[in-house]
Amino acid sequence: MLRALSALLATLVTMAAPAFAQQAQRSSECLAMAGGPRAMPVNLRRAAADTNEVAITYAGHSTYFIDTPGGVRIATDYSGAYQVGRLPDVITMNRAHSTHYTLAPDPRIPHVLRGWGDDGKKAEISEHIGDVYIRNVTTDIRRYFGDSIGIDMIKDGNSIFIFEVAGLCIGHLGHLHVKLDDSHFAAIGRLDIVMVPIDGTYTMSLDGISEITKRLRASVVLPMHRFATPLDEFMRRIGQQFEIDRRSERTLQISRETLPATPTVIILDGV
Repeated sequence: MLRALSALLATLVTMAAPAFAQQAQRSSECLAMAGGPRAMPVNLRRAAADTNEVAITYAGHSTYFIDTPGGVRIATDYSGAYQVGRLPDVITMNRAHSTHYTLAPDPRIPHVLRGWGDDGKKAEISEHIGDVYIRNVTTDIRRYFGDSIGIDMIKDGNSIFIFEVAGLCIGHLGHLHVKLDDSHFAAIGRLDIVMVPIDGTYTMSLDGISEITKRLRASVVLPMHRFATPLDEFMRRIGQQFEIDRRSERTLQISRETLPATPTVIILDGV
């Protein structure tokens, strides 16, 4: 009898092993949730909103600070020029211009994530830091020589960073120069919040970035890298399906439960 039970237990463990292995390998909840519902009905949104809120603060240029419920502070496209409050715990960087990276970050910053690799290799980032999972999707970037633009491209020289925290999928498109193909969208997966460069010149044309914004279908669009781009022009190109919400403060407090039911462009103070 004991031998039979042992054999049955071994069989069950063997059958379950592939499922457990597959679950362990699937680090990204945003890829797993791709295609699911975007926002909860209003009457179901309140229970955990206060404890699961993420704070997103516009610092300047392409730098947003993301403060997680677990106390991790992230700064995107960090050069050190735009500082809000305490030093970040994590910085992400892209190398288009010196306004998007620093080669000498403050040594007190424990996690420095570069969106480019060395020796022709692409950056491959997949890290759990506190309560946030950070990964990247690489894209090609134009080569820059000082302040002039070269005609050739650096393969995988830019990274789209995705931050998965508190049930939210937050994406930062970086200094995007190229249209995204199906493989990029598949690798990005679901985004609830996306930070989009809308300068229309140094990165992509407004038409190009507008098409990407529409296809990503995020609940919240946060413009950045604006310069003199008329916001009304950006809104016209992405279409009437997006609402516009102009804020007088620099910080957005948001949770999975309080995502807008209608896709909304939120313009924080300073943008």
